[in-house]
Amino acid sequence: MNKIITVMAAFVACVGFSACSGKKDNTLKVYSIIHESETEVICNLFTKKTGIPVQYLRASTGELVNRLISEKENPQADILFGGATSYHILARDAGALAAYVSPEAEGYPEYALSDDGSYTGFCVLTLGIGYNTKRFAEKIPGVDVPLTWDDLLNEKFKGEIVLTNPQASSTAYLFVQNQLQRLGMEKGWDYLSALAPLVGQFPDSGSAPAKLLGTGEYSLGVSYLHMMAKYKDQGFGVDYVAPPKSVGDVDCIAITKNAPHMEEAKKFVDFILSAEAQEVLSGMNYTLPANPRAKLKEGSITLDKIDLIDYDSKAAAEQKKDVLSRWAEIVE
Repeated sequence: MNKIITVMAAFVACVGFSACSGKKDNTLKVYSIIHESETEVICNLFTKKTGIPVQYLRASTGELVNRLISEKENPQADILFGGATSYHILARDAGALAAYVSPEAEGYPEYALSDDGSYTGFCVLTLGIGYNTKRFAEKIPGVDVPLTWDDLLNEKFKGEIVLTNPQASSTAYLFVQNQLQRLGMEKGWDYLSALAPLVGQFPDSGSAPAKLLGTGEYSLGVSYLHMMAKYKDQGFGVDYVAPPKSVGDVDCIAITKNAPHMEEAKKFVDFILSAEAQEVLSGMNYTLPANPRAKLKEGSITLDKIDLIDYDSKAAAEQKKDVLSRWAEIVE
């Protein structure tokens, strides 16, 4: 992949972007929350199929959504690729997203569709507890692997848990909301207040816990199940459990309001929502495609095996500012 390097004072929209094509005319610009290697593959495939060049900026959900909202009067990107439903609701309610109902979304499950077409889910996400089998046995001998969220509140786990920073990552914010909606606000905050001191690290990247488990730096971590399934399949000594009363959500895609390349953006959304693109993504990251016509990768985790609560993504979006403010007080 060719890398475009620009000077800060030059064309601002391209600062920090990586290019999937050397062409600059009509270049689609994507803010991507998906892993860089997966973004690169999917952008290259889109360019190969359509001839439309793509540039992308890869960063965390919080960073890109905040950036998108701040740029809404002068959008610098055409697409927001990835990120949980609650963050897309925030962007929509801030007036940063355009409505587009793709023909590829026909037959999609209701949970993957927004009521106004401002975003569409393309892969299903579920949270779980992962553990490094060797380190857990060595560092926490004689203790059972936690099977429920409440099991994590064990003082013997102190310093051995890795959890992404909810201020930066939609993965961790989903975990926080999981506990608040599972237990109710009062008991949920009691739970989070008890868990926070046991956590050894709060990295900003949602993919970090699975990676750190894979490298044996921590015994336990909270992450998406598909990430841990990938590391397990690759032989990293990682295993995982799907605790009861977890949440399910979707990674979404959206077009920015007044996108500079609106027609190209619609084609990109159509492509991402297609069975072909979702099979490519699932083949790389073990996610469950939202497209019912897409084939599942062997080893993918299906929702029928998981006990899920009725997750309220709208409430999660509305509460985000207050919830993150209170979380900051807990970890100070």
